[in-house]
Amino acid sequence: MEQHQVRVHRSDEDLPRKEQLAWRIAEVAADLVPVDDEVTDMVVNRVLDNAAVAAASLTRRPVAAARSQALAHPPSAGGRGAGVSGVGPGARVSPEWAAWANGVAVRELDFHDTFLAADYSHPGDNIPAVLAVAQHMGRSGADVVRGIVTAYEIQVDLVRSICLHEHKIDHVAHLGPAAAAGIGTLLGLDVPTIHQAVGQALHTTTATRQSRKGEISSWKAYAPAFAGKMAVEAVDRAMRGETSPAPIYEGEDGFIAWLLSGPGHVYTVPLPAAGEPKRGILDTYTKEHSAEYQAQALIDLARRMRRDVPRALDPAQVASIVIATSHHTHHVIGSGSGDPQKYDPRASRETLDHSIPYIFTVALQDGAWHHVDSYAPERAQRPDTVQLWQRTTTREDPEWTRRYHSHDPAQKAFGGRVEVTFTDGTTYRDEIAVADAHPLGARPFGRQQYVEKFRTLAQGVLDDAEVERFLALAQRLPELGPEEVALLDLTARAGLLESLPAPRGIF
Repeated sequence: MEQHQVRVHRSDEDLPRKEQLAWRIAEVAADLVPVDDEVTDMVVNRVLDNAAVAAASLTRRPVAAARSQALAHPPSAGGRGAGVSGVGPGARVSPEWAAWANGVAVRELDFHDTFLAADYSHPGDNIPAVLAVAQHMGRSGADVVRGIVTAYEIQVDLVRSICLHEHKIDHVAHLGPAAAAGIGTLLGLDVPTIHQAVGQALHTTTATRQSRKGEISSWKAYAPAFAGKMAVEAVDRAMRGETSPAPIYEGEDGFIAWLLSGPGHVYTVPLPAAGEPKRGILDTYTKEHSAEYQAQALIDLARRMRRDVPRALDPAQVASIVIATSHHTHHVIGSGSGDPQKYDPRASRETLDHSIPYIFTVALQDGAWHHVDSYAPERAQRPDTVQLWQRTTTREDPEWTRRYHSHDPAQKAFGGRVEVTFTDGTTYRDEIAVADAHPLGARPFGRQQYVEKFRTLAQGVLDDAEVERFLALAQRLPELGPEEVALLDLTARAGLLESLPAPRGIF
């Protein structure tokens, strides 16, 4: 990896284009290095993972709304159109709208892959945009693999090095440039064209973190889909010869100067050298549970505690539960956020998904976590749950913060230590570093687990024959021709989508 020093430059410094971060990203995207088997296998896993969570979300209101918007936009004249999750191969829409609808379906349940470092991300959010353009432009499965590999690499490298959340900028600001770069690789575009697309994608996808703060709304699922849609449009404009603000990262009035750490700060961004394989996807990890990633290990710990100390389930016996964890977990999904909504039994699903006190309480009492049942209003409002939930808090522990940011895989941790104080004065302590499904966890996910996740989440949504068709097709992704890539869509069981309310808007 080459380390690129990125800082603000005054306009009169005249930073050469080839030294700009957006240009360096474009060089990586245009470098069509071979993809090794391990990376290819993980791309297939991620495609299966995305399809699983998309299937489970097809009947949810935000997904239905995004799908109805997309279906109002038939294929543009430049290609074949792209598919929309659930609708089947008979329906085709313009690729940016397919990226939008499918991106919302993938993101709605907060149940796909993650990468956490200086910032945080869900790199699987890149796949809908890359796949939509591939279907529209008639590209092969091998092209799709290369595009996804680039998108993951760029997002992972940006997340390793540039923190957005400390400046209250939403994490999709790294997603837009990554998706644009991935589409550039998919289409075999040259460096100057990808450079302009990356700049436009960053410029149009920067927003504040309020989408993940306070009363969290359905926009949490829409924000990554919007970034994918903007990336498709940015590449289209760049291919037509249109340009972007530059230098977009380093400019005097650019991204770093006014939205991040400002003049004087230097970011060190690692990117693959020319000819170096792109392997960033191997550092990402998926979710076994439909909740914020920092909750994954703590759900597993709660399940273990339920078995080992059953009296912790009874609020009459518990004086307090304190979760010592990282700065990020404490301040984003813990009581350190200062959000009273995280303790509100009538809060939205999106808010509860970002409340570790709620998630830990329910996992402790139920010994399980379900993507629908665990968020149901009747579950959140159960009196004994509310009592225990209100007694559960988080605090930052410097050691867990250090491990969260460690570059050593054996040290890096996303869990915490839990201390239960009982009303009789006794205490119980236990801790966990990584989720069971993590590569270093108790039960790491492999292909078998991704297939099982797809089968489980597709139950009641897809017919058995459709489940098997998609599994067989997706697992041959590197070998697929354009006609088969066009079939990498899900078809819901007959009558399912038609039974849902059809939201109407302008389109």
